Amino acid sequence: MIYKKKLKILIVINIIMLKTALAKIKERNGNIHDENQYLQLIEDILENGTMINGRNGNVKTVFGVAMHFNLNNNTLPVLTTKQVAFKTCAKELFWFIKGQTNNNILIEQNVHIWDENGSKEFLESRGLDNEVNDLGPIYGHQWRFFNAKYENCNTDYTGKGVDQLQYIIDCLKDPKERYSRRLIMSAWNPQQLDEMALPPCHVLAQFNVIGNKLSCSLYQRSGDVGLGVPFNIASYSLLTHILSKHCNLEADEFVYYLGNAHIYDNHLESLKKQIEREPYEFPVINIKKQYDTINQYDIKDIELLNYKFHPQIKMEMRK
Repeated sequence: MIYKKKLKILIVINIIMLKTALAKIKERNGNIHDENQYLQLIEDILENGTMINGRNGNVKTVFGVAMHFNLNNNTLPVLTTKQVAFKTCAKELFWFIKGQTNNNILIEQNVHIWDENGSKEFLESRGLDNEVNDLGPIYGHQWRFFNAKYENCNTDYTGKGVDQLQYIIDCLKDPKERYSRRLIMSAWNPQQLDEMALPPCHVLAQFNVIGNKLSCSLYQRSGDVGLGVPFNIASYSLLTHILSKHCNLEADEFVYYLGNAHIYDNHLESLKKQIEREPYEFPVINIKKQYDTINQYDIKDIELLNYKFHPQIKMEMRK
């Protein structure tokens, strides 16, 4: 009898928990705030993800995710359920845009997200004999000098390789070419993966114009949902706004496809707290000036307005 009573109590508790979870999901689905897609992704991984022992620790993971973020009216989807270090994110993006791979340039700007990957210990673990903070032919090199033979981070690669970003800009500025379905920028270069401090996670971006509106679609092979994904949302949305400004277009949408979306085991409790928070309205962006070349844009040209956020949630970065 005691066993049956305990079993009934457990069944009732499970039903209540299930109803609560379903109610929360239903409430989120009814709320059109774009950030709820991110919160739902966290919930999905927590509820349905599989724990796997990966390259750098245990992760709970799902495979195959899509999110859409509206960029109209200068909206910039910088997540609000925790503070995102937007200036750090923007400085890294401008570093990519300029084709740079020297982490010392970021360190001089008080940006330290690549420090562990630029250490001698980590570089040697990748079989690289680079100087400390020479990250090899990572994102910026592939964006601006795709497949140019890599010497070191201080080499001038002007005119070498394929400038994928400039090709996209040239097409976007040409009324006949802006509607092309070939406006693709790839960071994944199998010929140089072994020379990189870290193979790219966000591997392929496609830009698309309808009318006078520019959208960006990103495919990311691997996404650290706690730390990396919020940065990637903000970074590629910002890139879309910058290209729109530079090419006399309007930003429309950022579409985000994730392959392996995962939460590190030491981020689980932090993200459980984050999904209890209600999003605020996204901020808007003001790009103060239009330049002749894409390399001229800098953090000083970017204003983030009306960014309201919940307190920062600290999570340890895995390298």
